[in-house]
Formats: sequence, structure tokens, C-alpha cells
Amino acid sequence: MDTQHTVKAWAAEFVGTFWLVLGGCGSAVLAAGFPQLGIGFAGVALAFGLTVLTGAYALGPISGGHFNPAVSIGLVVGGRFPASRLAGYIVSQVLGAIAAAGVLWLIASGKAGAQLGGFATNGYGEHSPGGYSMQAALVCEVVMTAIFLIVILGATARRAAAGFGGLAIGLCLTLIHLVSIPVTNTSVNPARSTGVALFGPGYAMSELWLFWVAPIAGAVLGALVWRVLLAGRDD
Repeated sequence: MDTQHTVKAWAAEFVGTFWLVLGGCGSAVLAAGFPQLGIGFAGVALAFGLTVLTGAYALGPISGGHFNPAVSIGLVVGGRFPASRLAGYIVSQVLGAIAAAGVLWLIASGKAGAQLGGFATNGYGEHSPGGYSMQAALVCEVVMTAIFLIVILGATARRAAAGFGGLAIGLCLTLIHLVSIPVTNTSVNPARSTGVALFGPGYAMSELWLFWVAPIAGAVLGALVWRVLLAGRDD
């Protein structure tokens, strides 16, 4: 890939991850608990799915639409993405997430008496929305990310129905959030977790390690399951 295309791919990953964090985390911070009109967990789950769905169709043709370091790593393991391009993608994704979290912080704090709470950060134990343990959080993030990679690899395989990959991936992320928001506030994406942790309460940075380790482990697991058990000859 030439330099111009590489820069465009990095830009697409930056913008796509920016949109994912601004749309998904923004829905949690600004709209989830709004009096009377709050969208709740289900609305936040849908918002995350919609960001990936719209981003995949808008930016996927440029970069592949990863928007997630764990996804990029999983696609390398799955044989769908060259390892030589991995570092640039991860840096772009993390920077996009940080930029979005900064914009969200500016918006959310621009209200008299603003209470930012957890600022859509991820956590476990006393910082889990449902009080789930570190072990439960670890298992949840590994398994959910593994399934996410299996869906991504299956939905984008050559034998899959053309043009529907983004829809399947967006709906999968929605379902993942519906299941796991009570456990960890749902990460399955180290960039998303890092961006808001930098602007959130102190505990978020001390627990951030889990939301890098577990999604990456899950992505590798999902990619290996796909390659060994599910992939066809034309994938």
C-alpha cells in the first residue's frame, strides 16, 4: 500500500474510532440517565451498534473499518490483515478515542452543576455497574470479544452475503452490550476504554489493564476458533 493510501487508512480508523466513542460513550454520558427521556442500557447498546454499523459502511472501503485494536489484532491472527500495518492502525484508533473523549468531556462539563459520574468508563468489582468480580469481568470480556471476532470474520468472508457485513457486525456489538453492560460497562475495545479512562475517575486508569488484556485475548481466541474450526477454503 502506498503512502497516500496508508495515511487515508489511518485517518479513517481515527475518524471511525472517534465516532464510536463519541456516539457510544456519548449516549451513556449524556442520554442514558436523562430524566424521563433517558435511553437506558438498551439505548446505549443500540448507540454503540449504530456507530459501528454506520462507520463500517462509510469508512470500511478505506480502511476495513476496524475501529478497535483488538479487532485489528484478531484480523492479523485470522489472516485477514497484514501485521506490518498493525501498529499504525492501533495508534490511530487510540488517538481517535482520546480525541472523542476530550470532545465528550467538553460537552458534558458545559452544564451548570454537571455530574460526570463514571464517564462511561469500564470497571470491575465495586466499579462494575452490577457489582461483578474481576474474574467475571475477565471472562465476560474475553468471551464477548471472541464471539465478536467470529462474527466479523464470518460476516466478511467471501462466501458471506455481499453488502451485509456491516449490518451483522453492528447488530452483534449491540447484542454484546445488551449482555455485558451490567458486568463491565462493556469494553471489547481497548481504545474505547483508554479514551474515556483518561478523562474519567481515577480508578478507571488502575483497572484499564483488564480492558486491554481481555479483549486482545478474546480476539486472538475468536480468530483461532474461526481459522481452525469454521473457515472455508475460500475465506
